[in-house]
Amino acid sequence: MAVACESNPSCLAAAGNSSSPLPSRRQSLFGWRRWQCKQRKDLGLSLRRSRMGGLCRSGGAEDGDQPYGVPETAVPSQWDVVGLGQAMVDCSAMVGNDALERLQLEKGVRTVIDHEQRGKVLQALDGRSYKVSAGGSLSNTLVALARLGTGRINVAMTGSVGKDPLGDFYRTKLLRANVHFLSSPMVRGTTGTVIVLTTPDAQRTMLSYQGMSSVIEYDQVLAKALSASRLLVVEGYLWEIPQTIQALSRACQEARKANVLVALTASDASCISRHRDQFWDVMESSADILFANSDEARALCGFGSSTSPSFAAQHLSRYCKLVSVTDGARGSYIALAGSVVYVPPSRRCKPVDTCGAGDAYAAGLLYGLLCNAPNLRGIGSLAAKVAAMVVSQQGARLRHEDANQLAMEFALQQQQQQASPPELKVRNGDLESGTGANL
Repeated sequence: MAVACESNPSCLAAAGNSSSPLPSRRQSLFGWRRWQCKQRKDLGLSLRRSRMGGLCRSGGAEDGDQPYGVPETAVPSQWDVVGLGQAMVDCSAMVGNDALERLQLEKGVRTVIDHEQRGKVLQALDGRSYKVSAGGSLSNTLVALARLGTGRINVAMTGSVGKDPLGDFYRTKLLRANVHFLSSPMVRGTTGTVIVLTTPDAQRTMLSYQGMSSVIEYDQVLAKALSASRLLVVEGYLWEIPQTIQALSRACQEARKANVLVALTASDASCISRHRDQFWDVMESSADILFANSDEARALCGFGSSTSPSFAAQHLSRYCKLVSVTDGARGSYIALAGSVVYVPPSRRCKPVDTCGAGDAYAAGLLYGLLCNAPNLRGIGSLAAKVAAMVVSQQGARLRHEDANQLAMEFALQQQQQQASPPELKVRNGDLESGTGANL
């Protein structure tokens, strides 16, 4: 099985320096823990030198909270954005429709799987090249946001990873993308993974092994981060576990008390359908911003498939001040207190992989809000461009060079629009309407 890491295709080179034989090819990257423990002494020096050491080594309790691959770095005292979400390692591969048929998978659907099922799918990928990256819906948004605001926006994430090689890898990759992962790894936990299979028509089929990623507690780390933040973003995939729902509900309530803006992502229509009442209660009582696609918005409203995304966005904005509803290649809608603006799709888009499109869109919209851009149409246009950049490549992460280009274009656009009265401002923990300018 050929494995390529996000920034270093030779991430397993350190393991290859050992004189002991590798595990059989039927063992996946995720099943090497026993072999790694045996080789730990031999690999210690090479792992310290390896840029991707966090992926290749085995995390032990005696190692402390800074494994070889996670560099020491100064932590800001204030955050612009703190995310609360699932910490998942993505395994992405391009496959044909026949591969999905052999695995008996429904194309374009997200399925929660267990450890055994994950092993079977990874075995089926033997001989294929696939990409391993620090993923998860929320982390895609946070990385894109950090890259758009390089040097200007402080971004952090809280969540749960195991004290294992994948957990070390995840934290290292986020930190190198200027997103600080604040939560300590769980000693007896395993890091969650998502297998993303993309077919030639750019449709993605997702298999989610959650591990510890959905186990969230409202602890001192999260409380401290909220007290020093401007904006909290909560990922919708967290609604799968009752205990987690209680924790994220409290986090949103505490954020509101601290004058911190709260943004929710709907993330998955089936999840929303199962937990609609709890999600709605948190949205109505604590949220300022909601991100959803057309299916998720209709599920949240309880509307049928014939309901337009524009109407769903308008309806939701009566309960949550600012609502964004994306509708794929047809564009998107942004609603503010009952008024709706249509945002056309970006002309830059030639779809290759739709994975992460909504995550990127959310990053663009949040960046525009944090920059106090003067109008929603301009903010929506930026969000559409960010999404188009991600869709036109394989992988869910906005590239550095693309982020720099978009940020420069957006700054120029803001300068040209400075004379216009603002429609919306982020100030003192609230979204303030401007002078009543047209959307």
